Amino acid sequence: MSDRVLGVVMNGVTGRMGYRQHLVRSVLAINEEGGVALSDGERVRLRPVLVGRDLGRLARIAEPHGITGYTTDLDAALADPDNTIYFDSQVTSARVAAALKAIAAGKHVYAEKPTAETVADATRLAEAAEAAGVKNGVVQDKLFLPGLRKLKRLIDGGFFGQILSVRGEFGYWVFEGDWQPAQRPSWNYRAEDGGGIVLDMFPHWAYVLENLFGPVQSVYAHVTTHIPERWDERGQRYKATADDAAYAVFELAGGTVAQINSSWTVRVNRDELVEFQVDGTQGSAVAGLRNCRVQHRGSTPKPVWDPDVPATARFREQWQEVPDNADFGNAFKVQWEMFVRHVLEDAPFPHTFAAGARGVHLAELGLRSHAEARRVPVGNP
Repeated sequence: MSDRVLGVVMNGVTGRMGYRQHLVRSVLAINEEGGVALSDGERVRLRPVLVGRDLGRLARIAEPHGITGYTTDLDAALADPDNTIYFDSQVTSARVAAALKAIAAGKHVYAEKPTAETVADATRLAEAAEAAGVKNGVVQDKLFLPGLRKLKRLIDGGFFGQILSVRGEFGYWVFEGDWQPAQRPSWNYRAEDGGGIVLDMFPHWAYVLENLFGPVQSVYAHVTTHIPERWDERGQRYKATADDAAYAVFELAGGTVAQINSSWTVRVNRDELVEFQVDGTQGSAVAGLRNCRVQHRGSTPKPVWDPDVPATARFREQWQEVPDNADFGNAFKVQWEMFVRHVLEDAPFPHTFAAGARGVHLAELGLRSHAEARRVPVGNP
């Protein structure tokens, strides 16, 4: 095992995503495997330094994992020359100020999405990182999920012919918090705290559509708050001021039309919590988080509409499962390894703050489309 160690300041790991996916399943998992493998064969382990507002909570997270570095003093962590990377998974409203501090301290910065609440701040982050000459990246984890990697393999292999449309369904029922605890933090449902499903999910759809199917050229969205009242972590009733569902149509370069529904108020009747159906002239596919099924032109059945006769065809059984053909690994961990290689040996990493700003831009345009009840063209942020 290599003795080379890279200090990583991790701000916001007391949250569910920051702890489970980024600390445990990425950084600590990388160390358990001997570190990030570089192109010359050397391996580099990561030394996490946890930052947060509550020292007791940090200690309860750090000590079971043998982590000795944790503090409530972000400035001190950034001042340590042994810390090379700053990672941010705080609530969105706190991200910009902390990331700008890290950039000013000369740290390479990796952040959860969205990178900011507004496109102006997201662009400011991207420009500040560029001016400082520091490496920067935003989490775009869904690109590294097994289901979407299989879908990308099909696209690259020409399976679909001309891609005509993409239909996406994302969501699940998030309990209101009164008779059952909610699965998401209450700030997600308060606009004043940076909540809302559009700001949360449209940055995902921006990079998924851009990287798999083509740049978004326009958006039309209907956005709503279906459940106006919820109960927070202390059992207190509060007004839900942020949107909890969005129904959007995206026109892509080349003519492909993508329709994506995002909802925290839908009960799941599909195999996975997110699924994309892609239809092309030569074949179709349905991809989720892990699985992907296909139906080629040559094996497409010939349904006939007849509402007076019971349907006997098992349509779902007429699709073929796409094999893994590889060990895909945890999506967050894979992107962490990419970013570390980007920092240490300038390996390619296209998921920059500029890409993050495009995601925030799409979210803003989606909200504008709803407010103005019209289709909105997408230009540069």
